[in-house]
Amino acid sequence: MNKLFLTAIPLACAFTVNAQTALTVKDYERAESRLNYGTEPYIDNASVRPNWLPGDKFWYRVLTADGSQFVLVDPVKKSRTAAFDHAKLAASLSTATGKQYTAAMLPFQSISFSPDYKSVIFRADGQQWKCDLATYACTKDDSKITPASAGQAGGRRRGGGLEVPSPDGKKTAFIKDWNLWIKDVATGKTSQLTTDGSKDYGYATDNAGWKHSDGAVLRWSPDSKKIATFKDDQRQVGDMYLVSTNVGHPVLKAWKYPLPGDKVIPMIERVIIEVDNPKVIKLQVPADPHRATLSDDISSSGTFDDNDWSDDGSQLAFVSTSRDHKQEKFRIADATTGAVREVFEEDVKTQYESGWGAINWRYLPKTKEIIWFSERDNWGHLYLYDATTGKVKNQVTKGEWVVTRLVKVDEKKRELYFDADGMDKVNPYFTHFCKIGFDGKHLVDLTPDAGNHQISFAPDENYFVDTYSQPDVPPVSAVRDMNGKMLATLEKADVSRLTATGWHAPIPFSVKAHDGKTDIYGLLFTPANADPNKKYPIIDYIYPGPQGGSVGSWSFAASRGDCNALTELGFVVVQIEGTSNPLRSKSFHDMSYGNMAENTLPDQVAGIRQLAQKYTYIDTNKVGIWGHSGGGFATACAMFRYPDFFKVGISESGNHDNRNYEDDWGERYDGLVTNSDYDAQANENYAKNLKGKLLLAHGLMDDNVPPTNTLLVIDALEKANKDYDLIVFPNSPHGYGQFSPYMMRRRWDYFVKNLAGTEPPHQYQLHAKPDPRNSARGE
Repeated sequence: MNKLFLTAIPLACAFTVNAQTALTVKDYERAESRLNYGTEPYIDNASVRPNWLPGDKFWYRVLTADGSQFVLVDPVKKSRTAAFDHAKLAASLSTATGKQYTAAMLPFQSISFSPDYKSVIFRADGQQWKCDLATYACTKDDSKITPASAGQAGGRRRGGGLEVPSPDGKKTAFIKDWNLWIKDVATGKTSQLTTDGSKDYGYATDNAGWKHSDGAVLRWSPDSKKIATFKDDQRQVGDMYLVSTNVGHPVLKAWKYPLPGDKVIPMIERVIIEVDNPKVIKLQVPADPHRATLSDDISSSGTFDDNDWSDDGSQLAFVSTSRDHKQEKFRIADATTGAVREVFEEDVKTQYESGWGAINWRYLPKTKEIIWFSERDNWGHLYLYDATTGKVKNQVTKGEWVVTRLVKVDEKKRELYFDADGMDKVNPYFTHFCKIGFDGKHLVDLTPDAGNHQISFAPDENYFVDTYSQPDVPPVSAVRDMNGKMLATLEKADVSRLTATGWHAPIPFSVKAHDGKTDIYGLLFTPANADPNKKYPIIDYIYPGPQGGSVGSWSFAASRGDCNALTELGFVVVQIEGTSNPLRSKSFHDMSYGNMAENTLPDQVAGIRQLAQKYTYIDTNKVGIWGHSGGGFATACAMFRYPDFFKVGISESGNHDNRNYEDDWGERYDGLVTNSDYDAQANENYAKNLKGKLLLAHGLMDDNVPPTNTLLVIDALEKANKDYDLIVFPNSPHGYGQFSPYMMRRRWDYFVKNLAGTEPPHQYQLHAKPDPRNSARGE
C-alpha cells in the first residue's frame, strides 16, 4: 500500500463548549479536514462515471485505497474486468518515459480504446501514448482521438460555447450583430440568415435578466434544414448597472434586467428560419413573454425550451407561458406557412411547472398524441392527450408521488421511463427510476433498492448504470437492463478509512412542520461523541427555495459544504426541508405562494424545537442561521422576524426585496405586483427589529442578485440605529469566486465568536488540497 494513504486525519474529539476561551489552529485544521478535499481522499470505490463505448461496453476509473483502477464493463456478457493489466502498463510506460509509475498510480485519468480493443490510448508526460494490450509495448502516438460529445446536437451549445451545432454536425448557428448566422464546419465559411436584427431587438438572444449570455437560443430541426428561434424585443426594457472597483475610471456594466411590476419585459416573436435558402417564417401568434415552463430562463435545459420538432421538420410543437406562469398554451405550428393551431390550454391558480430538472412534455406526431405533465390532481403526473382534439385520452401515472423527470419515450412499445419521488418508504425525496405503459398500466420500479438513485443511460438506451445511496449510507453502483434486472454490481463504496479518522455521517430525521401535522425531513450534523450532559449551539443552514431546499441532493456526501466542518468547532448543524418546496404535492409546494417572506422559517423554528426535545444537548438559546442567495434573504428575514429565537445570522448575497430582483422569479412564485404585497415581504421594512448579531455579505459585481438588495437592508439598519457587520467583495459575482474560502473562514469566525462565545485563531487560511490519488498527472 502506498505510504501516502497511511496517514490519517487525527481523530476528532468531542468539543466541550466553554471549556476553553479560544480555539486553536489545530481546531480549525480539524474542521478543515471535514471539507470535501479533506474527506474525499479517504473514500474508496465510490464513484462510477461510465464512458460508453460501441457495443454497449463502458469503462470507468475508480479510486481505491492504493490509488485508482480502470475497469471495463460489458453488460451483454454481464462482465466486469480490469480494463488492462495495470502492472504491465505501468512497467512499460516507466521504461518508455524514464519515470517510475506504479499500477495504482498511473499518470492519466482518461483512456480511449482502438476500434478493435487491442490497444489503449492515453496522454501522459505531455505526450499521447498507445499501448498494445497483447505485448504491452507503449509507443508514442500521433493519431487524433475525438472524445464522445457530451451535448445533444440540435439545440445545445457545443462545450458551453456560443455556437449551436446542427444535428448532422455540418453547420453551427451563432449570433453576430443581433442577427443569426451559420458556419459551414468543414470550410469555416459563414453566411447570414437574418438581416433585420437590431440592438435590443435581435434574433435568438438571451442577454437579459440574471442569466444572460451571447450564446444563441434555438432548436434545429432533426434534418438540419430549419431553425426554431425568436426575435427578442427588449428595446424598452429597463437596465441594470454595476461598476467595477479599480485604479482609474471604473468600468460600467449595463444590460437589460426587467424587474417585477415593470410595464415592459422582454417579449419573443417566434420564427422558423429555413437554412439552405434563408427565409424567415413568422409564426402566426402574438409575441410571448420571455418565459418557460421549467424555470425562469428560456434556455435552462440547455436549448430553446418548450419546443419539439416532428421528425420530418414539418411541424413544431411549442408551449407559450403567461407572464405570471398561470396559463400554458400548447400549440402546433406549420413549419412552412407559420400557421399555428391551438391544441389545449392549462390554467392554474398559482404557478405551472413542467417538471424538475427536465421538461416533461413530448409531442408524438406519428400517433398524433402528446405526453403532458400536470399537477391537477395535487401530484405531478403524466397525461396522454389527443393532439387533434386537445382532449385527455387517459392519465398515465397516478398516486401520492411525483414524476420529476421524463427520461425516455418508447413509442414502439408505448412505454414511458421516468424518475419519480415519493415511492420510497424511507424518504419521499429519494428518486427512483420507473417505467409504465401509455395506458397507465404495468408500472415498474426499475431501481427498487432503498435510496436515492442516479442513472446514466447507454447511448442506445439498452442498459443503464444505477448508483444509489442515502445521506448516511455510502453508494452502490450496478448496471441494469431496461427491465431493471441487475446484470453486475460495479462498486460498493468503502468509508472505513474515513470513519477511522473520527468522521461520522449526519442523522436523517423527520419532524412535524409548523402546522403540527405535515411531515418534513432534514439532516442533523453533530460533534463527534457529543456529550448529552453538555449544551451545544445549533446552526441552521437554510435555502428556502421555492424551487429547491436546504438539503439539496439526498445522495451520500461526506462533507455537505461545511456542515460537517462546523461540528468540529463545537456546533450542531441542521438542514431542514421546509414546506413550500418542490418534490412533494402541489398543495405542499403552494403553502406560502404569494408570501415568499415566509421562507420556511416557521418550519425551521418548529423543527429545531422538536429536535432539541430528542437531542437534549441542543441549546435553543444559542441558535444561529446562515444562507446564500435565497438563503441570504431567509437569514436576514429570520433575524428580523424571529429576533428572540435566532441570535446570530450570516446573510450572503440575499435577494432581500424581490422588487429589486429579476422579474420572473417574484412574478412566478409571488404573483404579479398588482396581486401580491411585495412591500410586506421586503426585509428592509423589518430591519428595525434586529436584536442579535448580523453579518451581511455581497459581491459588488453580482449580476444575479444585484448588490442594491443588501444596500437597502444596510440603509434601513442605519436609519434604525442598529449595529451590523459587513463583508463586500468589490469585483466578485454572486458566488464570490476565489474569495469563497475567505468567506467560509469569516463565517466560522463569526459563529465561534458570537454564538459559541469563544475566540477563533487569528486569520486562519484555508488551503484546498487535491486528492493524492489524482496527483500523478499525464499533462
